[in-house]
Amino acid sequence: MKKFNTSGPNIPKKHYTIIRTDLIGKGIELVKDERYFTIWAPRQTGKSTYFIQLAEELKKLDYKIAHINFENYKNTSIKNFLYALTADIKKFWNLDFTSENEISQIFRLISEIKDRKCVLIIDEVEGVNKEYFGDFLHSIRNAYHSRETHCLKSVILIGVSNIVGVVSDNASPFNVADNLNVPYFTDNEVFELLQQHETETKQLFDKKVKLKISEITANQPGLVNGFAKKLVEDNQEKKRIDYIDYLKVEDWYLTEAIDKNFSNILNKAKEQRNFVERLLFTEDEIPFEIDRESIKSLHTNGLIKKDENGFVTFWVPFYKKRLYKAFYPYTNGEKANILRSFIVKEYFDNNNNLKLDKLISGYREYTKRRGFNVFRTKDENGDYKSIKESALIYSFETYIQAFLQVVGGKSYREADTGLGKSDLIINVNSEEYLIETKIYYYEKQFLTGKNQLAYYCDSLGLKQGVYLVFCPKEANYSEIVKEGKETIQIKNKTFEISTYLIGYDETKWQNK
Repeated sequence: MKKFNTSGPNIPKKHYTIIRTDLIGKGIELVKDERYFTIWAPRQTGKSTYFIQLAEELKKLDYKIAHINFENYKNTSIKNFLYALTADIKKFWNLDFTSENEISQIFRLISEIKDRKCVLIIDEVEGVNKEYFGDFLHSIRNAYHSRETHCLKSVILIGVSNIVGVVSDNASPFNVADNLNVPYFTDNEVFELLQQHETETKQLFDKKVKLKISEITANQPGLVNGFAKKLVEDNQEKKRIDYIDYLKVEDWYLTEAIDKNFSNILNKAKEQRNFVERLLFTEDEIPFEIDRESIKSLHTNGLIKKDENGFVTFWVPFYKKRLYKAFYPYTNGEKANILRSFIVKEYFDNNNNLKLDKLISGYREYTKRRGFNVFRTKDENGDYKSIKESALIYSFETYIQAFLQVVGGKSYREADTGLGKSDLIINVNSEEYLIETKIYYYEKQFLTGKNQLAYYCDSLGLKQGVYLVFCPKEANYSEIVKEGKETIQIKNKTFEISTYLIGYDETKWQNK
């Protein structure tokens, strides 16, 4: 029986596999046109699986394919590098250049061969030692200019960093004209992958589960397979995997899973913590400019991308969700203090319905007593390393989690990629409440947020939403910016939106 693969390239006989026919066709056309091109994308996008599929199709067209991986060559001497390079060329092309000790000489000898069609695929190209990386690219460039007269018809450079127009030697940039983008799966490809399991095993995924996998992973191939694999492993005896099963797996991924790709992203996020927290907790529209080091680093590692308006946005909702948790200041002890303040019966009416007004009122009183600085993380020198906006969101979430612990409720965060707001669904006595927390910047943003919340309620099948907005006390507000309940109609449906304003004093933020 086949399995969902989470490690290395797919083997179609062993793994559920999507054959990306259109994308393979684009690669074949580039090779037929004798183009040298790059394939770059963050990890876990299916690059390795793709170029193996491409190689198999090229072999059918009489191309000789050499696949070389340079992942661990950053500190390798030129002698060892040439030994590995010529050994692979001998293995795949049956050409013996093992006696050569110069990169340029190897490519010169390749250029003298006329009677075959060769393709060189170089994976993890960034792994080449910088001392001779320029010489290596220079030799490839020279081979490119004379490719019509020799056997090396195409070179494919694969990596997680975009080297087009960036890598250069002392003479001139390495101008490879083409880059083949390997995108994440489409929704249809995700459903097709899951359906392969359904067809083979007769075990079904509920439609909502399929949608949630697609949503939280943004269709990233590695994560799609990861979620599907865990769901199947945990529910082997079930005929249908349902939404409750999905929520358990999502919680596992967010709280327990040791994911090497997220570990890499977290390390990069910590290096750019202030920038990442701006994306998590503010609505700053930051132009996506790849030459900014923070943007380049986070983009090439799969955390952020350019949105349809040219601004930075989160790429994969799962990563955003987990970063919320990773940056949370667990060491401040506030939750223990909050737990003592609840008298449970005061928060429910005679029908056992949650009194939201009472809950928010209690939170407001708490912020007056404790402020927000306790939710900011400090470094070893006592300086704050987290931005002030993060403290606002974390203070509310700590208060809510303490309340849920007391009343036996649950919560989960929706897979939203928007900036500067936190969407939390709480479940108390089998009733669900959607709470959106946001920081106030200006009137239009405040009003737009209300309507967006109503649309969100509609997508979740909820009739009411809570709009909790943190407002600086120093700002001037119109009569429109106020608390209260109101109904908003969309799609001929009516939704009740309860707005609460939580004031904070910007002049009291401390620097130490």
